[in-house]
Amino acid sequence: MPICTAAAAEIKSVLGELLGATLVESTDPLWTRDPDLEVMTLDYRRALHQLIPLFMPDLLFRLRPDGQPLYQEFAAAIVPTEFLPGKVFGTGTMQPIDYFVALAEGKIEGPINLDIATIQQQELAPTFRYHISQYLMRRADDWNAAGFEETLKDWASLNVRSKFWGDDQRAAFKNWEEVSDPRNKLSGRQGVNERVMLRELLRRADMMVVLENKLDALVRLHTPWVPGLIGHPHQYDIPSNLRPESLMGPNAGLTEVLIPAGFVTTTYDPVFKLSDDGTRYISAPSDLPTELAAPGLPFSLVFRCEPGKEDVILKIASAYEAASKRRVPPPAFGPLPI
Repeated sequence: MPICTAAAAEIKSVLGELLGATLVESTDPLWTRDPDLEVMTLDYRRALHQLIPLFMPDLLFRLRPDGQPLYQEFAAAIVPTEFLPGKVFGTGTMQPIDYFVALAEGKIEGPINLDIATIQQQELAPTFRYHISQYLMRRADDWNAAGFEETLKDWASLNVRSKFWGDDQRAAFKNWEEVSDPRNKLSGRQGVNERVMLRELLRRADMMVVLENKLDALVRLHTPWVPGLIGHPHQYDIPSNLRPESLMGPNAGLTEVLIPAGFVTTTYDPVFKLSDDGTRYISAPSDLPTELAAPGLPFSLVFRCEPGKEDVILKIASAYEAASKRRVPPPAFGPLPI
């Protein structure tokens, strides 16, 4: 990918060579490591292997949209086990809890797709119904305290008085109005529980990687894809062309600083193709390059530290921004007068 190549060169040339930072690289089975960089003594995959058994073991029991196990190697290693009510998988000999012990102690290698990206997906919780109800109630109370009667005070009055872009949005808001239970269906995953567990897992993974490797900060590519064309497919049907690992900071509740890191003038836009069952169009990758006019489309680097060290990322990110000089005015506007 053009952005990945450009970002790797940017990190080495500006952070490593110009600013003199010691760069330490994480690893992944699908990533060819840079021989010029040190390798983490404990990377994110190992951190997840040690933390998931304690903080979110449910992760390995997740199913794909087609109803099959998300982590195939896990299902192949354990005895037949209920993943969800009525959903039994497992063709191996290990008890699930023994698998987790072996995973944490490094006796077995984890599933190849068990990484920061695949653990980000969360079940949608019904909390939107709760928060809008709470907001409308507080808003009406505030107006009443000021001597005014506010009649927009609940979901029913909101839906009556709202204008919608179409019947699909109107139906969606009516469905939210009719939600009565703050839990997800008891036969499936629980959205609120997952968000709390994932937040703790991600924060501890960051802290483990930072402390075990004696790092000052973490830096990563924001997303390897340029903004998508309006009306065209997203990359691999992922909304907004944001890779799931781009959501790690927000999902962990950690502060991140995003700094422009340069531009690319070549992109590979996905195309639509008919699904195998012939019922819908889906995104498909393309090897046809699109050349862009200078300066091209931007990409960014994201800086993050362990909780409470926001002063460190501000220093590092500002030093990088000053040294890189990647922030340039749009060609049609020019610099602002001083």
